[in-house]
Amino acid sequence: MVKWLGFKPWKITYSSDYFDQLYELAEKLILSGKAYVDHSTPEEVRAQRGVKPDGTPGGERFPSPYRSRSIEENLKEFRNMRDGKYSVGKAFLRMKMDIESPNPQMWDLVAYRVLDSPHPRTGTKWKIYPTYDFTHCLVDSFEEISHSLCTTEFYLSRESYEWLCDNLHVYRPAQREYGRLNITGTIMSKRKIAKLVNENYVRGWDDPRLYTLEAIRRRGVPPGAILSFINTLGVTTSTTNIQATRLESSIRHYLDYTTPRLMMITDPIKIIFDNLSDDYEEIIEIPYKPGSENFGSRKIPFTKEIYIDRSDYRDEISKDYFRLAPGQPVGLMKVPFTIKVLSVEKDSNNLPTVIHAHYNNGEGEHKKPKTFIQWIPISEKYKSPVEIKETRIHNQLFLSENPSSHPDGFLNDINPDSEEKKEDQKQ
Repeated sequence: MVKWLGFKPWKITYSSDYFDQLYELAEKLILSGKAYVDHSTPEEVRAQRGVKPDGTPGGERFPSPYRSRSIEENLKEFRNMRDGKYSVGKAFLRMKMDIESPNPQMWDLVAYRVLDSPHPRTGTKWKIYPTYDFTHCLVDSFEEISHSLCTTEFYLSRESYEWLCDNLHVYRPAQREYGRLNITGTIMSKRKIAKLVNENYVRGWDDPRLYTLEAIRRRGVPPGAILSFINTLGVTTSTTNIQATRLESSIRHYLDYTTPRLMMITDPIKIIFDNLSDDYEEIIEIPYKPGSENFGSRKIPFTKEIYIDRSDYRDEISKDYFRLAPGQPVGLMKVPFTIKVLSVEKDSNNLPTVIHAHYNNGEGEHKKPKTFIQWIPISEKYKSPVEIKETRIHNQLFLSENPSSHPDGFLNDINPDSEEKKEDQKQ
């Protein structure tokens, strides 16, 4: 997805590339008196951090009883962890930070845990693995990252990030935080999207009803439209809530200037021009973008039979309706003369199946129609139309602007009509 957006990584690396260096720095931290091996249980660690027996915070914080171990003992115990002498959960390396700090990210974070499990890149070499809190800033330092960018929930981590680099006397990158971009009417949580995918509410992470980059790409949105939209927002530490309609409007605006237009009919109805011969053919030139010569044009035949969309025809005229109806002529896009209804064939449900029409073809006074509608020629010679077996029309996946606020959970806010399937379209 990064490549699709137009960016090429300078280098792709893995934290496991630096496991040996990270281990060396862990021993260095112990030798400086800034790390110790702890054997406390998870419940004891929570109590040390001020969590009361009933699970609520606000209790008195106090150091682990293992915090005062000597450097020699800590080094020995850490090597015992490395050599597999402890099972999972029986020992872990903690950083000796500031248990009295108001910042919970300074309450002696864990640096290494025992995890006697093979690694996909290093195999069975290691029985202990570094934590995110220990690894992140140090790998950034190794790679000489100038700015480590993260969302605002990592703001408190900045202090521990800087503490570790400073205590190991290594280069300290600058951590900077930015607010999340949220889109209303959908969900952006990976956990919630995974639930939609795993429980088959959507077909996958690239389902066009979602707002993952994969889904947006599958919907046909070019990367430039996404970058253009983001550039209008700027960067802020505030959480940004953008209406989905604003994003879609921005995408349409981008497409309008960058993408050629074609004609497609999702619910076709045939028109037969009774006054034209079976072999009638009039070549019509239609620009790919009206009003712009940059995209060029295409030539299509106007023939005795064409398709229009069913929504462009009504049996009766109304005040606000300007498309085709008995007694109301209409124009076809770029066709020089208007058409008018002669008669209509209907099925047993009284729905139109074929419209018999008259092509004015320069006869009498030429009056400009109220509107022009799109059309598709029927021509075996020009292999028209192109048949589309199935088209999916996507609406908003959820019924409300804030699905997570639904009292019965976001799954109960799913729009049952979020996807419409249409068959046998013409283009």
